[in-house]
Amino acid sequence: MLNKVYQLVRPRQFEIVYKNIELDDSHILVHPTHLSICNADQRYYQGLRAEEVLRKKLPMALIHEAIGEVVYDPTGSFETGAKVVMIPNTPVETDPIVAENYLRSSKFRGSGFDGFMQEFVSMEPDRLVRLPEGINPVVAAFTEIVSVSYHVISRFARFSHERRDTIGVWGDGNLGYITALLLRNRFPDSKIYVFGINEMKLNDFTFVDRTFLVNHVPEDLAIDHAFECVGGGAAPGAINQAIDIIHPEGTIAFMGVSEDLAPLNTRMILEKGIRCYGSSRSGRQDFVDLIELYKSRPEIVNHLEKIVGVQQEVRGIPDMVKAFEMDIHKIMGKTIMEWDQ
Repeated sequence: MLNKVYQLVRPRQFEIVYKNIELDDSHILVHPTHLSICNADQRYYQGLRAEEVLRKKLPMALIHEAIGEVVYDPTGSFETGAKVVMIPNTPVETDPIVAENYLRSSKFRGSGFDGFMQEFVSMEPDRLVRLPEGINPVVAAFTEIVSVSYHVISRFARFSHERRDTIGVWGDGNLGYITALLLRNRFPDSKIYVFGINEMKLNDFTFVDRTFLVNHVPEDLAIDHAFECVGGGAAPGAINQAIDIIHPEGTIAFMGVSEDLAPLNTRMILEKGIRCYGSSRSGRQDFVDLIELYKSRPEIVNHLEKIVGVQQEVRGIPDMVKAFEMDIHKIMGKTIMEWDQ
């Protein structure tokens, strides 16, 4: 069957292409309903990636955060109309040590092959997870980015020492908000501190113990562990500030994406015996566990509703452009496209 795919052919320009979907016995057909714009999508849309990267990746359909409805399932895994979250990471092999999201052979939708800006998406059953009844679909649309934070924190629980009296989160944007929220849930006895640059944004972190502007941090403040959720050109400053105030043998998680190399205070990393690790993307089990968390702790979904920003109904390419342009100029929150294609 012919399928409409909305590809970014060059920065700020979408075009419709028609691709054939082979209906077989092992793939499920899903109609996207809600799509969430990520910073990675914006880097492609605005042409902020290196020229050679854009030449290699485009044309390509964007978006890796999305939910949809099952319209055809020959595998019997879901009934028609079932609401599902779609997993963008697509492994082609398994490894006893390396997780699916770190295998270099894995494909990722919206980064190397077409994302979810399509009329229908053909997916294997294990790339879909059923959504809870009654969940806010606008929040469910950005389950993928929440699963990334869930994945990082799960690794932190394995990597870090057990003194977790104080945990710092650098970043007052969406990723910082989500990470701090999940840390609050996972480590209820820990003090969660958030460090940012925008006092108005920091006021939204009502569930943490303290917030600090990065240029007004008390000299005697110290933390046990840190999460960097900044990325970009500001990441080195955030990481180095965390290095300065972290206790010896603490753990720092790197989460923000930067295009340029970051100069770090390696001397103090060595002197303090700091453990640093990077985390990217997530795998199926992170989605499954997160959905169970949504069911058992609905207040987490309620908090996530506070970072819903723009909601744009999309009936054609002009609406897509409008959504991406509004997303560029938003102060805070996730931009959601209500997909009517």
